[in-house]
Amino acid sequence: MKYQLTDGSHNLAALVERLGEAGCEDALAGIGQPGWLALEFTREAADAQAAVHSALAETVGVSRQNMRKLMLAHAGSFPAPVHEGGVGSASIWHLADVLAWLQAKGGYSVPATLLEVAQAALRINIAKEGRRLPPALFRELKALAG
Repeated sequence: MKYQLTDGSHNLAALVERLGEAGCEDALAGIGQPGWLALEFTREAADAQAAVHSALAETVGVSRQNMRKLMLAHAGSFPAPVHEGGVGSASIWHLADVLAWLQAKGGYSVPATLLEVAQAALRINIAKEGRRLPPALFRELKALAG
């Protein structure tokens, strides 16, 4: 995973330290290219989706099956997926949205540093996607966001 940071004011060493404090201990962080942060994960799993579910389960104490039960039981308040998977295809959520929901629901220990890193990644991903929009629409959305 490679992230372009939005400005040059980031202390990369501190960011890597916060990732470790948040439980991201199975990633090799690359900070050699100015303005970029790269993460190479070494988690072993059958596939990428299983690895992500495993990491979430370890961090928050929620298994894949338990998360599905929570989604179904709280369909009205559970965060909307970024990508809705079809039959046999996985849906995708922003981790920050799911962690914030778990924290608000109560009973789940979500490390503040993990939520902070997930929210930073969300902002970076939104900024990257915004650049794909036609310039006029991007300016309009930016003005609405204030």
